[in-house]
Amino acid sequence: MGHWLVTGGAGYIGAHVVRELVGSGRDVVVLDDLSSGTRDRVSVPLVVTDVRDCDRVRQALREYEVEGVVHLAAEKLVDDSVRRPLHYYARNVDGLMSVLSAMQDEGVRRLVFSSSAAVYGNTQQDLVSEDNPTVPMNPYGETKLVGEWLIADQARADGLRYANLRYFNVAGAGAPELADPTDHNLISRVLTAIADGRNPVVFGADYPTPDGTCIRDFIHVEDLAHAHVVAVEMLDAEGAAHTLNVGSGLGFSVRDVIDAAGIASGRPVHSDIAARRVGDPARVVADTTRILAGTSWRPQRSLQDILGSAWEGRLARRT
Repeated sequence: MGHWLVTGGAGYIGAHVVRELVGSGRDVVVLDDLSSGTRDRVSVPLVVTDVRDCDRVRQALREYEVEGVVHLAAEKLVDDSVRRPLHYYARNVDGLMSVLSAMQDEGVRRLVFSSSAAVYGNTQQDLVSEDNPTVPMNPYGETKLVGEWLIADQARADGLRYANLRYFNVAGAGAPELADPTDHNLISRVLTAIADGRNPVVFGADYPTPDGTCIRDFIHVEDLAHAHVVAVEMLDAEGAAHTLNVGSGLGFSVRDVIDAAGIASGRPVHSDIAARRVGDPARVVADTTRILAGTSWRPQRSLQDILGSAWEGRLARRT
């Protein structure tokens, strides 16, 4: 049996996915340019290159007799994508095209794609299903939707088996050393502010939600990582195409998160209100009916588990 190649496997989410795949008994190789990932997260073979270097990707597929790819490598910051759309299309869309081209050349026909709830945009439903309209509000979400289109087209042309996993808001840590080192999402920004003795900033408190702040679905990174193992198992067993929401199915407001962060840290927390950010929808919560009905996957960890593990990881980096 050959390897599964994980692009972006030296990153925060990627390292957790690699650990889950290895734990399931699979051989794994990571391909990462280390622009945001770190070498010390990787305990399997590592190919250091940009995914847009199709020759190097092709070489890695051949050298490790790769039987499937988990494609995580991408830029993912909503506000940054608004400022730098060309950069996001180059990294996310061109990168996927390179991977698909190399896979076609080497006869690799299984792909798990890291997509995003950002493809839905400003949804009007309490729960958003995979069949909801996809109207992204920012270039990041657009690049993920274009990626799904490209994969579906390639599947029709070349017999590719695929699973698009539409991530909701990922946070938490499976171990302190695997914690998110950035401040690029709500939970990490809130915890950093608390650790620094500052008030967390709430971007917009006038949304049409019960407490005026955005509502999101948060999924523990370990639960998300396990969903990739389930997706691989699906592709091993059958040739159908899959698009699946991966979230908790529960909505929490920004204020809810700040309150939970106060409990996790054991510190009193007050927040400051700032203007809305461009590209932020009011509410995005997953309808997880499809993944729950069609697979054995179940989210195991609560919002408090997410905050507690993320806080432990943040403290570990400061000691």
